[in-house]
Amino acid sequence: MANTKVLDDAAVKHHSNDMHETTLWQDFLSLIKVGIVNSNAITTFTGIWLALYFSGEGFLANIDIVLFTLIGSSLVIAGSCAINNYYDRDIDHLMERTKERPTVTGKVNPLQALRIGIFLLTIGFVFMLMTTLTATIISLIGVVTYIFLYTMWSKRLYTINTVIGSVSGAVPPLIGWAAVDANLSVMAWVLFLIMFIWQPPHFLALAMRRTEEYRAANIPMLPVVHGFDVTKRQIMVWIACLLPLPFYLYELGIVFLLLATALNIGWIIIGIKGFNNKDAEMKWATKMFVYSINYLTILFVSMVLFTIV
Repeated sequence: MANTKVLDDAAVKHHSNDMHETTLWQDFLSLIKVGIVNSNAITTFTGIWLALYFSGEGFLANIDIVLFTLIGSSLVIAGSCAINNYYDRDIDHLMERTKERPTVTGKVNPLQALRIGIFLLTIGFVFMLMTTLTATIISLIGVVTYIFLYTMWSKRLYTINTVIGSVSGAVPPLIGWAAVDANLSVMAWVLFLIMFIWQPPHFLALAMRRTEEYRAANIPMLPVVHGFDVTKRQIMVWIACLLPLPFYLYELGIVFLLLATALNIGWIIIGIKGFNNKDAEMKWATKMFVYSINYLTILFVSMVLFTIV
């Protein structure tokens, strides 16, 4: 953790660059990383919906569980992100995409950010305890993985930090399922695996685009330590690992199976195109990153839709 002088210098430098003004609400949303909270809410909801569907339970009849789970998991994720911002405030000013976080600009006091994080976690776990113990324990595993194993340990030491962090990003659909059915089925674990395997190619593509920023922050992301060639190969291997997973979700129907397989093959095709073009590696990384976002959204939304139509 950086000392106070480093943080003060970063804040002064930041304000000297005439950054745009933000409201208190905007600063709060930035502190909790609202984009991450929202995207995880989608995968959590998918877990809830599928568990209700395959257990023959009605959605409205279980609306209390749905709300407790969505609110609780969102608060737990928001609290974890606030603590991540508190811990990373000494390096966030070095990166373009994080330099306007309120813990960097000084609009939110570091200790205040920590207190907010702990408060959100506490309230979140209260909500989770109103579902099932299994869902609460899985939430706790996600928090421990993200805050301690990723943020405080592996992120600044090992290139495998991306894989370790993927555990926390993969638990939301598992939390959603467990809140309805604590006896997790194979399908629930497949949702977890899809999320877990999806994250390395997604974040490694982002790391390629932000390599110099990660290098300046002394974060040992794979492209910083081992270069683009190794990173690109690993991205393709991770994507290939997604290929068999839709076949474990055959109960969602043949149309879903075809769509999911097409999404996987499409990602591989885009990866192969331009793979060896050294002059367009940033363009390749951008395409892979954008595709990964669309891939996840389409895949999880379609899981819900194909149980309705």
